[in-house]
Amino acid sequence: MSGPMALEPDGGEQDTLSLRLSETPLSRRRVRHDRTPALRRPRWGADHAAVDALAAELADGIGPAVHPYEVAALLESEGLTAEVIKERYGHPDIFSLAAALYERVPRTFPEPPPPADPWRPDHVRCALRGALFALPGLAYLLVAPLWHAERTVLVLVVAGLVSWAWGQALGHRAFLRMSTGRREAGRTLLKGAPVGALVATATAWPVAGSGAAVPAAGAQSVYLAAAGVLLVLGGERLLLAALTPVIAGAAVLPWWEPGPLLRAGLPLLALLGTVAAAGWTLRAALAGPRVAGAARPALLSSLPYGLFGLAAGTLVLLTGREQPYAVIVLTVSMGPAEWLLYRYRGLSVAALRRTGTPAAFRLRSAGVLALCLSAYLLPLLPAALLTGSAPAPLLLLAAALWAALLLQAFGVAWLPAGVCLTAAAAAAALTRLGPPSGTDALSLCCGVAALCLTAGALRLLGRPAPHA
Repeated sequence: MSGPMALEPDGGEQDTLSLRLSETPLSRRRVRHDRTPALRRPRWGADHAAVDALAAELADGIGPAVHPYEVAALLESEGLTAEVIKERYGHPDIFSLAAALYERVPRTFPEPPPPADPWRPDHVRCALRGALFALPGLAYLLVAPLWHAERTVLVLVVAGLVSWAWGQALGHRAFLRMSTGRREAGRTLLKGAPVGALVATATAWPVAGSGAAVPAAGAQSVYLAAAGVLLVLGGERLLLAALTPVIAGAAVLPWWEPGPLLRAGLPLLALLGTVAAAGWTLRAALAGPRVAGAARPALLSSLPYGLFGLAAGTLVLLTGREQPYAVIVLTVSMGPAEWLLYRYRGLSVAALRRTGTPAAFRLRSAGVLALCLSAYLLPLLPAALLTGSAPAPLLLLAAALWAALLLQAFGVAWLPAGVCLTAAAAAAALTRLGPPSGTDALSLCCGVAALCLTAGALRLLGRPAPHA
């Protein structure tokens, strides 16, 4: 066969006739031209009112059609027979009626329904995590009068920095293993959490000036390791329940002195409850099915996350020396920060669906980044003023940390680690050299870090590929 078959009765005869006419002499062409209207004159008298009524009835199905054949298929699905088409609508066949309907109804191409947001955040979980980052600080209010050595604070700071860095690296590795299964993630946490507590305690040992400082650092390290297990495996509510003794003890401090026994016993009870909850959660995770042949990620892949944790902890501690209440505000804001990370990803996916060029998406991506960063920073301003903290270092540190966490969420790890380590080292050096104001040094270092990380986010995340 030299060409396609006609799918419509009499669909190709007129074209063939016109080709034959073009090859005939002028006199014969006039004769045949006179007969052409007779060939094209419909043999049936169409009932326009009935066709109009049918077009109005099937408008939703006819409008999106891109060819009359689709309308013909619709008519067949409606059960219209050849007899009905001839008698009721006055058309010789279904293709003729489909063409008439196609001409009557304007083209409409409705947008498909928007898909579900794959990055919709869990509002309660994010708010709970923000509170859980700050509630352990109540334990220090209870045990602070029991410390008789100023070096104890230094020991806790050193142990806390090591625990923070170790916890960031271990959490990243556990989340990588979570893609294989909860059992593999549980095995990673079971091995790494106790080692992290031992490393943090051993690191603080040389700077301990008294025998009481080492147990305090050990208790803090054990709690941070157990709490990290619960946060990775989704045990936020168990962790909140374990912290109930500390919350109750701190709540009565303005009106009642609990005494040394309760001041030491309530944090110890909370520590035991956290360890028990972590053990129960790990046991449930290890009871899951085993995945054979799962590849283990390289240890070095989690190194930049640990370095970032060390740098972020240093910047927070330097801020706490000048503005202690700013650290509380920043800690509580980690819950909304996590919520906004999810919103950024969801809004970026929506922007990707609505744009057709890379330049348009880059513009929309910049707007999404500005919106989420502003939504995170603006509530911190009145919080800083209410607590008597300087707004500049708090807002700039918060911007740097949020931009770093955003890049980490997309797998960009070394850039945040390098920028934050440089900022922490510079801030520590400027503070030690005695600048005009420690707050100015922190503002300068955190401001430069925030600018670099935001520019990196605009460049790396302004492309469609990371969001596809």
